[in-house]
Amino acid sequence: MEEEVQVDQNFPLFSRKTKPATRKPVPTPTSIEETPNRLDKETNSGPTPSHITFSDLGLAGWAVQTCNELGMKKPTPVQYHCIPRILSGQDVLGLAQTGSGKTAAFALPILHRLAEDPYGVSCLVVTPTRELAFQLAEQFRALGSCLNLRCAVVVGGMDMITQTKNLMQRPHVVIATPGRIKVLIEQNPDIPPVFSRTKFLVLDEADRVLDSGFEEELRAIFQCLPKNRQTLLFSATMTSNLQTLLELSANKAYFYEAYEGFKTVESLKQQYIFIPKNVKDVYLQYILSKIKDIGVRSAIIFVSTCRSCQLLGLLLEELEIDAAALHSYKSQSLRLSALHKFKSGQVPILVATDVASRGLDIPTVDLVVNYDIPRYPQDYVHRVGRTARAGRGGLAVSFVTQNDVDLIHEIEAVLGKQLEKFDCKENEVLDDISKVYKAKRVASMKMMDDGFEEKAESRKAQKQKMQNERKGRNKKQKRGVTKDIEV
Repeated sequence: MEEEVQVDQNFPLFSRKTKPATRKPVPTPTSIEETPNRLDKETNSGPTPSHITFSDLGLAGWAVQTCNELGMKKPTPVQYHCIPRILSGQDVLGLAQTGSGKTAAFALPILHRLAEDPYGVSCLVVTPTRELAFQLAEQFRALGSCLNLRCAVVVGGMDMITQTKNLMQRPHVVIATPGRIKVLIEQNPDIPPVFSRTKFLVLDEADRVLDSGFEEELRAIFQCLPKNRQTLLFSATMTSNLQTLLELSANKAYFYEAYEGFKTVESLKQQYIFIPKNVKDVYLQYILSKIKDIGVRSAIIFVSTCRSCQLLGLLLEELEIDAAALHSYKSQSLRLSALHKFKSGQVPILVATDVASRGLDIPTVDLVVNYDIPRYPQDYVHRVGRTARAGRGGLAVSFVTQNDVDLIHEIEAVLGKQLEKFDCKENEVLDDISKVYKAKRVASMKMMDDGFEEKAESRKAQKQKMQNERKGRNKKQKRGVTKDIEV
């Protein structure tokens, strides 16, 4: 007999497979989806009708004026479709490509409701990375500038006592990463009541939040939120967990899908260079030396590991190329400093792991370089989405080695298009090979002197310990659930 899916009604994000039980069966995702008027799905990639403005979406006058002051003259498709639905009280899942204005699509109606009842924590936004949390706070403050909005950012790497004090003051909007908000909720009994009147829960970059092993954190968050809240999920890529949540929504749900599958914007030019692995640095130096000639204001270089990120940052420093490095082994203050330098134009190059691939909106980014090809096509979509945003043009160049051919073919199959070949003269590129190799040797020695490997091993050990503790807690929870079912 097949295993039946048991759905936790208090936490319907994830389903568990258990042995058949004699107790009354719990509704499965399929049966819930068949409930009349439960799901309202719309797939529409068309532009917003030309006569539509923000005032037509049901927003308050102050919100429309703020949009005008910020240069937002006309709603984007995701805003046009989702804002009225959120104002009407529906749960909303918005799937739209990067740079399409998803943040304003949920922030504007949330601020509209907040202005009507400005008491307590009106909204909790959960987002996967610290950098994105700070950017979301900036966007909320800009859109709510006339409301005297109080917004708190709760992320790891910052002082927990200060964060606790900020939460006890009941800011209007809390933007948090899953791990830190879970710790504060569990360690201080005064924190859960802070969220007792929360009207909105937002999962931004929802696919990443749901697919990165955050079940334990989300359970803690859900337990202190009222059941009559609205749940809003926004992402550029869809996963099975997002679909599950949609089907199990507590309210009538609206699913806006700007496109089916994966998609990148038409204004993005996507190219590749097929090169031997040992000369990737030489090609990178060549491309970066040409950015002014091709009209690139700033560029993000994506790598797969923190070690590569640190080494590449030191290499560019040796080559006298102004760059900042951003990865998770850095302290939060150094991460914020690197991002600030890049966003403010102090340095034109950002070398980053995938902590920078989600949601960051920096208008001057004209070039994305995939120094390492990502393992999953959705990560490629998010990376290249850092450029060609809001209708602007952009260029994405991927370094493809012999080991990356299958990955790049998978990306092309998912996108439904082939990448173009980046045109460069090999002889011209390799002129500086000796210079680059020498700089890399110096950069490697600097990494050793800085004790990077020891820090990395310490971080790995700490991460492994946390994972083992998490597995132990999950096993206990599963044993408890199985025992309850058998009874």
